[in-house]
Amino acid sequence: MTTNGSSPLLLHAGPAAGFDEPFEMLAACHERVARMLRLLARLREHLERHAADGQAADAQAADAARDVMRYFDQAAPRHHEDEERHVLPRLRASADAAHRELAARLAADHVEMAAAWAALRPDLVAVAERRWPGGGEAEAAQAFTRWQRFAALYERHAAAEDEVAFPFAASLVEGEARAAMGREMAARRGVG
Repeated sequence: MTTNGSSPLLLHAGPAAGFDEPFEMLAACHERVARMLRLLARLREHLERHAADGQAADAQAADAARDVMRYFDQAAPRHHEDEERHVLPRLRASADAAHRELAARLAADHVEMAAAWAALRPDLVAVAERRWPGGGEAEAAQAFTRWQRFAALYERHAAAEDEVAFPFAASLVEGEARAAMGREMAARRGVG
């Protein structure tokens, strides 16, 4: 436990942008992704400490695993769809070949990240069900390699979007088009 009595695995969300600021919302999603990836790293450290003592996943680890799964099962796919609908088409339509290449790479990243998530999700299910570790040290090491790969993919992807893709797309979408983008994003989530 930390000194304030909260769980060392819990990370608290900060304020988020609203649908009236769609590009800011996309960037805020990256902040939430980063928090979830930090939670995943802290979960790994927690599991490694407890496994060294011969213990299975505890309730704290199970809660953290469920939080990570909830985010990457629900919010992350919606965020990728936002990018596919509102950012990548603008990059693809650019006269700049570097933008078009970036669009292709980001779309490929979405496929790769989905596959990486599918590969590591069963690890988190095992933690959530307190069946961790299931296959011993070697299997845990393989799982942690999957977790690191997943985090590295997301970090590289988000950096390219934050640095190039989002600013470029945002420069092309103003006024009513930006408002319509926000409304479409909200409607797909059943908001408003």
